[in-house]
Amino acid sequence: MSKPSLTIDGQTVSFEPGQTILEAARQAGIYTIPTLCYLKDTTPTGSCRVCVVEVEGGRTLVPACATAAAPGMVIHTESERVVEARRMVIELLLASGNHNCLICEANGACELQALAYRYNVPTPSFAAPPDTPYYFEDDNKLIVRDFSKCIMCGRCVRACNEIQVNRAIYIGYRGAHNKIVTRSDLPYKDSDCVFCGQCVQACPVGALTERKAKGLGRPWETKKVRTTCPYCGVGCQLLLHMKGSQIVKVTAVEGAAPNKGRLCVKGRFGYDFIYSPERLTAPLIRDKKGGELREASWDEALDLVADKIKETVERHGADAIAGVSCARSINEDSYQMQKLFRAVIKTNNIDHCART
Repeated sequence: MSKPSLTIDGQTVSFEPGQTILEAARQAGIYTIPTLCYLKDTTPTGSCRVCVVEVEGGRTLVPACATAAAPGMVIHTESERVVEARRMVIELLLASGNHNCLICEANGACELQALAYRYNVPTPSFAAPPDTPYYFEDDNKLIVRDFSKCIMCGRCVRACNEIQVNRAIYIGYRGAHNKIVTRSDLPYKDSDCVFCGQCVQACPVGALTERKAKGLGRPWETKKVRTTCPYCGVGCQLLLHMKGSQIVKVTAVEGAAPNKGRLCVKGRFGYDFIYSPERLTAPLIRDKKGGELREASWDEALDLVADKIKETVERHGADAIAGVSCARSINEDSYQMQKLFRAVIKTNNIDHCART
């Protein structure tokens, strides 16, 4: 049975029943439809109206992200009518707050900035009053919230509620007073937020940024290095944003297994330990005479541990020995650890420190 089809900018496109116009277009490799509020794998809202397209025979422009594709549709993604509508939407969004690109941490990675450049949107004609109060929050160590840059796209809300399912933030109040809030409109640190940072990764502008990354480097000054999260054996995929040899920030790899663009607070923000001056760079063993710790080679340290284990088992039995596998070990290392204790030492006293 053949798939239904529609026409986008003169190109015949097949689609799956239930797909939206945007999904059908991107599946066919057509990327002329911009988005701001759209977030993959979440409920489409069509709230920003940047993705509007013209459907022949339709009275009004429709949001591509929230309009179901139908057989026989003839769609124009860059008609004069569409472009003028998008320009107006972008101008209104720029007028809704303080979008000062010069000092914004999102400069160079801001989707609104990119659209303003693409559609040559000038200085907004609908400027907000200069005394408009905007909420600003930087009283926690991880996330900065600057509502002067918020465009109310709702992506952070859907990232929190539908992707991470933490249900810590939502859209509160009504009309001109609506804004992104947490429980009882409290600061992040006093709310149900677990600081996974998914809202930061979802934000298309500079309303949510990583506090630890502030001032460390612009997007064009950094390179992205893919790696595996060191904190547990799940194997979440990370992108290290590097400026020289320094990590500026960490984001998740979109679409990569097993985390599919998600991270926990440790994976996203817990990389400071690699720069700690207290980090050990060599094994330490206690001197028999003075009792002080001294550096040793790996061979000397491992021989000492092996001898101590043998001696303890001979004198007190195998159950006098217990092992704890490191939370940063990969699954294969943890498997070898439990195999050593169960098969070689003959004890089941083996645990994993992630349980605490």
